[in-house]
Amino acid sequence: MPEFQTADCSHIIGLDTLLTAGQTSIASVGIVSIGRNEGDRLRQCLNSVVGLVEKVVYVDSGSTDGSVSMARALGVAVVELDMTIPFTAARARNEGYRRLRETAPELAYVQFVDGDCEIVPGWLQKAAQFLDEHADVAVVCGRRRERFPERSVYNMLCDIEWDTPVGEAKACGGDALMRTEAFQKVGKYRASLIAGEEPELCVRLRAAGWKIWRLDEEMTLHDAAITRFGQWWKRTLRSGYAYAEGAYLHGAGPERHRVKEVRRVWIWGAVIPMVIVILTICLGTRGLIVLLIYPAQVIRLALHGTRSARKNGWRAFFLVLGKFPEAIGQLSFFYNRLTGKTARLIEYK
Repeated sequence: MPEFQTADCSHIIGLDTLLTAGQTSIASVGIVSIGRNEGDRLRQCLNSVVGLVEKVVYVDSGSTDGSVSMARALGVAVVELDMTIPFTAARARNEGYRRLRETAPELAYVQFVDGDCEIVPGWLQKAAQFLDEHADVAVVCGRRRERFPERSVYNMLCDIEWDTPVGEAKACGGDALMRTEAFQKVGKYRASLIAGEEPELCVRLRAAGWKIWRLDEEMTLHDAAITRFGQWWKRTLRSGYAYAEGAYLHGAGPERHRVKEVRRVWIWGAVIPMVIVILTICLGTRGLIVLLIYPAQVIRLALHGTRSARKNGWRAFFLVLGKFPEAIGQLSFFYNRLTGKTARLIEYK
């Protein structure tokens, strides 16, 4: 990938202009973006916030495409992670937040955004105003949309995944505006998690009495760039790992975090296949009739879908198929626990 050229920043809106327009709430917001080799996606991400707020921090995890120089040309503070230490998105966000607080300890809110996302105009003002008016809310997020859902079935699935109910929620995703007071009090992200760090943080926030809220507002455009089956498989495997680790950390007590997901994965991704193998050994090919439970489940899920027949069908198919990589991901987590191995990030890009 070619290196970036120095950006022309003459088009960026100045903060003073926004303040005089009455959008004063975003003066209390800082930005932390993370990424590696995101190319033009990162440029779009940073251009969507530079000039809207005074403090923007980009955390780079070993990019070789000129991302660091491009971010600095835009006037963004850059943190270059020590890549001899195992990388996680949670660690990157914590490091970005630490730099943000060093330079602007007075900020009330921090917007975390992944480097492959662009913040929609107006989001920061609406989200900050909501937190201003709701002192018991620690995190607010909105609608993340996939930028190119038509390019692959996997991008389409991501767009469906982002479409979650509005109102009080249990968790947020990687893009969210957080109250710095709450974020610090609960200890920030758990840096060792290779995935699922946002729901895990929200478990601790809710246990401390805070609320998580999802607004019916456009928040970010995301570019998953998942065009191959192997990418989808790795991403789903990582989800399974995150489910297992989440249940291990917070599965006990009233929260029961990720317990349902873990059980569902075990049943469909491990127990039923084992039953089929046993029945086939005992009964021969007649045991394979149990395989029909999988297409039956696909049909059941598709019929209960709320979208078009095409979207319902693809979503149902991949929900069922996904139980297999998720089961492998869970097995990987338990293997690491038993052997004492440090988890490594499962990358799909």
